Amino acid sequence: MKILDNIKSKINYANIGVLIVGVLIGWLTFGGSGNPSENLPSDHSEEDHKPGEVWTCSMHPQVREDGPGQCPFCGMDLIPVESDDSDEDGEAGQFTVKLSNAAMKIAEVSMTTIEEKAPYKEVYLPGKVVADERRISQLTARYPGRIEKLIVNFTGQKVRKGQVLAKIYSPELVTAQKELFEAIKYKESNPKYYQASQQKLKLWDLTEEQIKAIEESGEVKFYFEVLSPITGTVTMRHVSLGDYVKEGSALFEVINLRHVWVMFDAYESDIPWIKMKDKIKFSIKSIPGKEFEATVTFIDPVINRMTRVAGVRAELDNPKDILKPQMLATGILKTMLPGSGDQSVVPKSAVLWTGKKAVVYVMTGDHNNMFQYREIELGAEAGDYYVVKEGLNAGEMVASNGVFKIDAAAQLQGKQSMMNPEGGKQSMGGHAGMDMGGDSKSAPSGKEALSAPDNKMQMDMSVDENFKKQLTSVYKAHLVMQEGFLATDAKAVSTAIANVEASLAKVDMSLVKGEMHNHWMGSLKSLNETLGQIKATGDIEKQRLAYADFNDALYSAIKMFGISGETIYYQFCPMARNGEGAYWLSDIEEIKNPYYGDAMLTCGENKEIIK
Repeated sequence: MKILDNIKSKINYANIGVLIVGVLIGWLTFGGSGNPSENLPSDHSEEDHKPGEVWTCSMHPQVREDGPGQCPFCGMDLIPVESDDSDEDGEAGQFTVKLSNAAMKIAEVSMTTIEEKAPYKEVYLPGKVVADERRISQLTARYPGRIEKLIVNFTGQKVRKGQVLAKIYSPELVTAQKELFEAIKYKESNPKYYQASQQKLKLWDLTEEQIKAIEESGEVKFYFEVLSPITGTVTMRHVSLGDYVKEGSALFEVINLRHVWVMFDAYESDIPWIKMKDKIKFSIKSIPGKEFEATVTFIDPVINRMTRVAGVRAELDNPKDILKPQMLATGILKTMLPGSGDQSVVPKSAVLWTGKKAVVYVMTGDHNNMFQYREIELGAEAGDYYVVKEGLNAGEMVASNGVFKIDAAAQLQGKQSMMNPEGGKQSMGGHAGMDMGGDSKSAPSGKEALSAPDNKMQMDMSVDENFKKQLTSVYKAHLVMQEGFLATDAKAVSTAIANVEASLAKVDMSLVKGEMHNHWMGSLKSLNETLGQIKATGDIEKQRLAYADFNDALYSAIKMFGISGETIYYQFCPMARNGEGAYWLSDIEEIKNPYYGDAMLTCGENKEIIK
């Protein structure tokens, strides 16, 4: 009643005229009559109330009450809502929302017809060059001895097959040669003794030519050569001059780099798109302007439990040793979903995500501008589309732009929506006694007002560009807080919150009018509450749970009001929130998971790009 008294005290002839215009709009919108204050006689009283009748405010149509009274926002008398056709349809009416042509235009709604086509996708694959494991030779000491000479004394040196790498002095080999000379004397009478002496030297990696040379010379050799088994590059040297080595000690590693592997990381959602013998085109940052092509020869059957990726191996020839191990590669695989023909696909922009559910708005065939709320089941990503597993048929039309605002309209009408899955009356974050923009300054008028008898609502969906810039500043400030989560640093997170709160406080709510103003008040409340939860604890895991809720609220605000000059990647981790999954907003396409930090930095996938 205090609000009502204030309104009474401030009424003058000018705003009496404004209130009369509001009453006229309400009468046109809801098919009834209402009066802006008790100074004007009301046509509705408690005696007029009919069971099941819904009452609303002509200036704040999100108010839905069971009987007459005053609007909790502006104090005006509530008026009965005329039931529309969709409400009379029973359960079906709960799933549909109708917009006027003017509302369609301001919300910039565009439609897309569901088509059946072969799902096609460009899969982004980060990777690195590695050596072909089949072309790696590890040289070990076959007999104990001392390194007397190093021919190859640094890594990276190229060698040929049979080239001498080092020379070893071994007392055991000296003894074995003497045994061989003794066995030669009994070569005719005891050939097995002779063969056993030869075999002993062969097992110590001496070639037949070396053994023959020893027999012909008749003299004991004190130094033996270590020969390279392949042509390649020495990538590891384990010994130095004068080292004493035991049997089995590592000496050298030699790799043939004329044929290499490129190991790519494929996220879970990308794995169904990759098949054997696919061609992957990739580039190397240190070799600009040159594109390489490799063939998929192996797909890891096990996903890494920490990184949530599977290894994909591609192979190619490298005759000039241009590609070197550990070079970073950026690959793109253009492919169709294996083992499938044409399938129904829906644009990504048409899908609203609510937890793990996907929601679209389908235009009904028998009503103009009538949209049906529908939950669908999605399959794999296909570029700018998703494969539809269930819920949509070819030929149906879905809203592919302005979807979030259609959902807001459904919520205002108390219909089922992504933001209100159960349906029923909703308060857009407002409370009795709170100024939600219902005064004459924020009431939509002229071209800003969307009031029409056929859609039973009044909406102003326009957003001032300055408001978008201020909201973008909040998003940028939150990225600093996100860095604290990436570093698993609770103190850094708490410090960064002050900047987010300051940016949020600078958002001028007077720049948005009517229902958009009310939407912002609801968003503002959620953002402030979740920031308070993060700030209230020094436990990084509890902060992360609240941060997931903050991201949900920030995403909803950005989708509703828009941003200025930024590209935002909406990313998802299925393991966050104790396995329920959580989203976050990022300024880079590369996955950097704030819910796990270094523990699982690359766990996640891109769900949407907001521009």
